[in-house]
Amino acid sequence: MFTSTQLRIGFSVVALLLISACAKEPTTEQAVEPTAEHAADSEAARLATRAANVTIIRDDFGVPHIYAKTDADAVFGMLYAQSEDDFNRVEQNYIWATGRLAEVEGEDALYSDLRARLYMTVAEAKAAYESAPQPLKDLCDAFADGINYYLRTHPDVTPRLLTKFEPWMPMFFSEGSIGGDIESVDEDGIRAFYGGESPAEKLQVANADGEFLKEPRGSNGFAIAGEHTASGDAMLLINPHTSFFFRGEIHVVSEEGLNAYGAVTWGQFFVYQGFNEDTGWMHTSTRLDFMDDFVEDVYEENGNLFYRYGDENRPVEVSEVTLKYKDGDGMSERTFPMYHTHHGPVTHLIDGKWTATKLNWDPVRALQQSFTRTKLENHEQFWEMMDIRTNSSNNTVYADSSGNIAYYHGNFVPRRDSTFDYSQPVDGSNPETDWQGLHELEEIVTIVNPGNGWIQN
Repeated sequence: MFTSTQLRIGFSVVALLLISACAKEPTTEQAVEPTAEHAADSEAARLATRAANVTIIRDDFGVPHIYAKTDADAVFGMLYAQSEDDFNRVEQNYIWATGRLAEVEGEDALYSDLRARLYMTVAEAKAAYESAPQPLKDLCDAFADGINYYLRTHPDVTPRLLTKFEPWMPMFFSEGSIGGDIESVDEDGIRAFYGGESPAEKLQVANADGEFLKEPRGSNGFAIAGEHTASGDAMLLINPHTSFFFRGEIHVVSEEGLNAYGAVTWGQFFVYQGFNEDTGWMHTSTRLDFMDDFVEDVYEENGNLFYRYGDENRPVEVSEVTLKYKDGDGMSERTFPMYHTHHGPVTHLIDGKWTATKLNWDPVRALQQSFTRTKLENHEQFWEMMDIRTNSSNNTVYADSSGNIAYYHGNFVPRRDSTFDYSQPVDGSNPETDWQGLHELEEIVTIVNPGNGWIQN
C-alpha cells in the first residue's frame, strides 16, 4: 500500500492517501496451468508491491507531493496522483495522441487519428519503446503501472476507451506544449487529401487549402538575476497561457536526485514547467520555423508511385492503416492508405502536387530531454540538456539558485540552405532543399546573464 508520514514534509496535511490491494496466496501444492485469473492476481500483486514503495501526501491545497526511492517509483506515484485528480483528461490526451479519438467521438475525428498515425504507427511506437535506453523504459513502465494501478483500485471509474495503459504510449505524446508540433499540421489538408480518391485521381485534383493551423498565442515568463533581488537568488515567473485545466500541479521527489515542483501536462511523467532545488524553467511559444513543406514530384508508373529526387526516381512508401470509429451504438472501421517520402508523410496538396510535411519526430530523445530537465543543478548542466535539441515548439526561460538567468530562442532549429525561402513550401525534388542536420546550440539565439539583469518573454 501507499504509506505516508507527516515527518517527511513540513506543512499540514489534509489527506493521506492510504490504499491497499489484496491478492490470492499462490499455491505450492501442485503445478497448475496459468489462467487469466492467475495472471490477473499476479499483476495485482505486482502493482500493489510497487505501490508500497511510494508515499503520496496532499497539502492544504490538494497538491500531491510524491516521495519514492527511485525515479521510476516516483513516476508511478505521479501518474497515480494525476489519475486521481483528473483521469478523464489523462485518458483523453492518450486517446487523442495515439490516434483513437474517432472511437469515442465518431467519424469526424478520423482525420485527427490519421494525422497521428501518419507520423507514428502503433508498431513504430512499440519499436521506439523497445529501443529506448533502460532508464527511459523504466519510466515508461512506471507510467503505465501508475495509471493501471489507479484503475484497478478504483473499479467505480469507467474509462471512455482505454482500460489498460501501455508503456509505449508516451512515444506518441512527448511534446508537453499546447499547440505543439503535430497540432501544427493542418487536419483539413489531410482530410482533403485522404478523403477518398485513388492515387491517380489525387495526382489530378485541385489544390486543397494548405494554410496551417496557427499555434495559440504564447505564454510569458520573466527572469530576474540575483543581483536585483534581496536574497541574491534569481527569480522566475512562470505564466503559461493555456486553458485553465490543461495541466495539473505536482511535487515529485526521489532518492535518485529528483525533486521537482510545477505543472505537468495530464498523462506525462515530467514536470513541464517548474523548478527544483537549484534550477527553474518555463516555456513560451516560439515563432521559429521548425517544420517545412516539401512539394514532391510524384508520378504513377505501372500501378506504382514514384517521386523525383535529383537524378533519382524513388518509390513512394505506401502502407495502410485501419481506424475504428464510433457509429451509433456500435463501431465501424475504415482503411486509409498512407504515403511517405524521405521528407515525411504526405499531408496535403499544393497546386495539385503532393506535399510532405517534415517536423521533429524523435520521441525517445524528446522524452529523455524533458525528464533530464527536471533534475539539473546548474546552468552548465542545463546547457548540456538543451544540446539534445528536441524541444521544437517553444522558447525556454531559465533561472537558478546561483543567480543566473538565461533565454533560449527555440531549441530544435533545422539547418537549411539560405538560398531558399522556407517560409514557403520548397521543391522536394531538389536535394539542396533538404535539411542539413540541426543548428548547434551556440548558433541559436541565446541570452545568458544579460547586462540589464532581467529577461522578459
